[in-house]
Amino acid sequence: MGWAILNKHLTIVGSNLTKLRRLFTFSIVFVLLSGCGSSMNPFNMRIVEAMSTQLSDMFVTDEVIVYEKEELDALKSVDRIPLKWKNKVSENEIASFYVVYENDAVYSADEAGKLTKYEAATGKQLWEVKTKHRFSAGVGVGEGLILVGTFKGEVLAYNESGHMLWQASVTSEILSPPQVQNNIVVVRTVDGRIFGLDAIDGKRKWIYQGATPPLTVRSTAGITLAHGAVFAGFPGGKMVAMSLFNGNVGWEAAVSHPRGVTELERMTDITSAPVVNDRLVCAVAYQGRVACFAINNGAQIWARESSSSAGLVMDSDYVYVTEDKGVVAAYDLLSGASVWKQSRLGSKKLTKPVIKGQYIVVGDDQGNVNLLRNYDGVLIARSGTDGSMIQNPVSPLPDGFAVQTAKGGVYAYSTQF
Repeated sequence: MGWAILNKHLTIVGSNLTKLRRLFTFSIVFVLLSGCGSSMNPFNMRIVEAMSTQLSDMFVTDEVIVYEKEELDALKSVDRIPLKWKNKVSENEIASFYVVYENDAVYSADEAGKLTKYEAATGKQLWEVKTKHRFSAGVGVGEGLILVGTFKGEVLAYNESGHMLWQASVTSEILSPPQVQNNIVVVRTVDGRIFGLDAIDGKRKWIYQGATPPLTVRSTAGITLAHGAVFAGFPGGKMVAMSLFNGNVGWEAAVSHPRGVTELERMTDITSAPVVNDRLVCAVAYQGRVACFAINNGAQIWARESSSSAGLVMDSDYVYVTEDKGVVAAYDLLSGASVWKQSRLGSKKLTKPVIKGQYIVVGDDQGNVNLLRNYDGVLIARSGTDGSMIQNPVSPLPDGFAVQTAKGGVYAYSTQF
């Protein structure tokens, strides 16, 4: 099996020796680990899965982007974002976690199976729950529930005091935070399924099975709950709207269509959650397009060429997209016309944008958080964390935002300056 994968991709990489060596190393590891059969421990399987589903990153991250000295000096000269407080959880090796705000508190989780609650204003730890689970996704909050997922496909629900309410099992690893609305918890798994669970006891109410192509981008693509519906994007560029209450599909739409000859060229996965307002739902695909559709029937309103594995957000005027190679772009919400692009943030891997007042906030792979002006994309302020990658978007606070880094740093900043 492993040698077949290697031979198949030798024709793709051609004469690019650097990429060939990396792919060859991957295939040898895949063969050796696969030969272990049922004796392979689950953690090693997750490593193999992470490697095999990140082939696209192998091909897009070799490009070196050189920034001029003037650009780097400009980044150093901007104002600093005031730090309110910081704290620390365990470092994460595979998973990435969202910190979330709810009822004057900030919640964080880590791979070691620890769930922590902080006072949002001061960062004071209010409680900490240590479990025997290995968390793979979190934190989701709402309707009095604090939700996390595990590598073994377990959904754990706690109340705001840190007491476990219930535990439910789904079919495979959970990659994105569980969401809750109208007493239904919705969770997405790595095998392409979406589950609706009863928020009272975790019992399964419905299940949706999405298609999974042989080669996909591993991502924390979640789901969006709005207007009694679940909106989700899938590999191959398809977006689905289904009922929150029974999982029945209302409509499907093509955000992007596969193009090219090789499997790598044809990958056009939606690796982030759609965004929704009262009239439109918008999504963006890797190696594809950004597009907006009518929320009631999925009719396409507009589409523009774009490529993003990070995601997008919208306000009343614009759709903001974190595109590949370190670009943040704004498009007119009604027409899709390009409004501005910001490409001088000193990083080629940025997080999904988040709206905070008049600012757009993005993190990067060097541990920086950046504030952009919403109407023209100008960099207003910037601060560093612990130097490790910020993988997930920031979480808005009443007077700022919070973020968690790969090394487990939890930082809260103020946007009032």
